[in-house]
Amino acid sequence: MCTSEETDLLSCVKRTSNKKDIHLFLIFNKSGLCIYARNFTNLYQMEENLMSSFCFAIMSFSKEIIGDKVRTIEMGTVKFIIIEKQLFYYGILCKSEENLLHLEELISQIHLQFLTYVKKKNINIESESIQDTEMDLIIEQIFQNHLTSEYNLKKEEGIINFLKDASNNEEMEGIILLTDTGKMLFSSLRYDDLQVFLREVHFRVKISNNSILKLFYTSKNNHIIFSEYVEDLYIIILVFDSTTKFGIAEYYLHKIVKTIKNLLT
Repeated sequence: MCTSEETDLLSCVKRTSNKKDIHLFLIFNKSGLCIYARNFTNLYQMEENLMSSFCFAIMSFSKEIIGDKVRTIEMGTVKFIIIEKQLFYYGILCKSEENLLHLEELISQIHLQFLTYVKKKNINIESESIQDTEMDLIIEQIFQNHLTSEYNLKKEEGIINFLKDASNNEEMEGIILLTDTGKMLFSSLRYDDLQVFLREVHFRVKISNNSILKLFYTSKNNHIIFSEYVEDLYIIILVFDSTTKFGIAEYYLHKIVKTIKNLLT
């Protein structure tokens, strides 16, 4: 028979972001040449240089027309995110709800390792393509470490049950619970509405001292969005009608965050 401490220990898991959420990873230079490619799922078979050239052309076109480079290409249930770092572009084909901020942090880690690798191997970034198990291991390890966090399943179940009850409150139009890496755990919203809110949150949330600031704003659909980072583990998002007073919305956010913290302790 397990003691309560042993049971709590067994309920703790290292959750890794589902590899099916991220399909393809590319590194290409400022000429559109693919230097490195890694297909994680093989669900989308495409020629890497064709993809990198396409992304480069889209960015150049958008820069010329609107004065800014396109960073995200939406393609139904997936999106292609392009992040520029010095001499390189990093591209990730992933599910549409993947968290942009955490992918940016991921790319920052990869960029530092990639610069070290290029210097060590004396890679000609203008013409060479990398096919090396050492680079594969570097990328795999960074993805694994960055997209993995420890969670207590028993406590998480209590949080989700609490949010299910809380979502019955008529003064709130929706509740969303994400992990710190943006993985969906609970939502009371319809799928289409959920995608809209997640895209807006991705672009508006800012990082300060490794914590996501409390975020209050009005969405394009005139909803009031209140969100907060909880104990470096979860992101809670509350959706209110535009007529809701800020004081009331802030009260519910404070109450829900406090309850979640209590459940975690």
